Amino acid sequence: MPHPSSPSTLAITCGDPAGIGPEVVLAAWARSPAHRGTRLRVVATVDLLKATLSATPGLPPLAVEAVSADDVRPSQADTVLVVEPAARLEPVPRGRISAAGGQAAIAALETAFALVRRGHAQAIVTGPLNKAAIHAAGHDVPGHTEWLARACGLPDSAASMMLWLPDAAGGPLGLGVVHATLHESLRTAVGRLTTADIAVAGLRLASVLPALLGRPPRLAVAALNPHGGEGGLFGDEEARLVAPAVRALAARGLDIVGPLPADTLFLRASRGAFDGVVALYHDQGHIPVKLLGMHRAVNITLGLPVVRTSVAHGTAFDIVGTGAADPTSMLAAIDVARRLASVPAAVTAAGEPAL
Repeated sequence: MPHPSSPSTLAITCGDPAGIGPEVVLAAWARSPAHRGTRLRVVATVDLLKATLSATPGLPPLAVEAVSADDVRPSQADTVLVVEPAARLEPVPRGRISAAGGQAAIAALETAFALVRRGHAQAIVTGPLNKAAIHAAGHDVPGHTEWLARACGLPDSAASMMLWLPDAAGGPLGLGVVHATLHESLRTAVGRLTTADIAVAGLRLASVLPALLGRPPRLAVAALNPHGGEGGLFGDEEARLVAPAVRALAARGLDIVGPLPADTLFLRASRGAFDGVVALYHDQGHIPVKLLGMHRAVNITLGLPVVRTSVAHGTAFDIVGTGAADPTSMLAAIDVARRLASVPAAVTAAGEPAL
């Protein structure tokens, strides 16, 4: 992807417009310090954003202006600069799953990706989508991550999902959790897990964390089974799959340990013992991160030739229009995208099995 020196432009989508995505995007636009030194653009329709502003209590009084894809003016907190999707979109009913909402989410993602591909933006920030809605619209993808992988001409497995939990105090610390498997059933994830998957996830985690921490990270790899397999009594995956990946990563010079039982590993990580954890399946990583700080967590896609961050929460149809939506995760996603856009190799490196 083309990458100019500076300033970077971030293309922000609302995800499914039926959910709280438009609300958190607008609230974050008004509050984000990223306008200083970074250009922000929202990929949506002007009508959607104006309707959200008028129908949602607590949102700031923002102006909304459509701009062309190649417009290079700076963004400011009081006026939302919008690049509208090229596709004609149907009206989307708020607060419920619909094919129209799924199609609008994909159309915005297509436009944001085109902005990056043409060099008009250097990173994508996505709002929450609903997987049932995008399937209802006829798109057979599990989510943003896999859609982007396929748009880059790569298999779904080329991408890794990372959750980044910034320091609650706003300092340089934080916890990164990368997943060795993605959106699939637990049976499928465990059945296809390999030493190479774990090694690639560890390499990608080690690549991105220095850009966020400012130093080499301390890493750990979770065990798959209860009690780390209890010496083989509860399964042999720790000895057969996980330990060889940890040894290979350590041989690369990484500060890494494992496999460690997940129930105590995340407690230790939350207390600062580790900067990054390789989780072996979706819920093993997501549950502890969301318990520790769901509304400030950020989803980062690793391994693709595009910088993409996202909120770590869902569409929250039940609170749409109430003014209760929290923009903290969107603010953090914008901040992380701004930082990573200046060092894209930290996230776009594909990684090679450390074997």
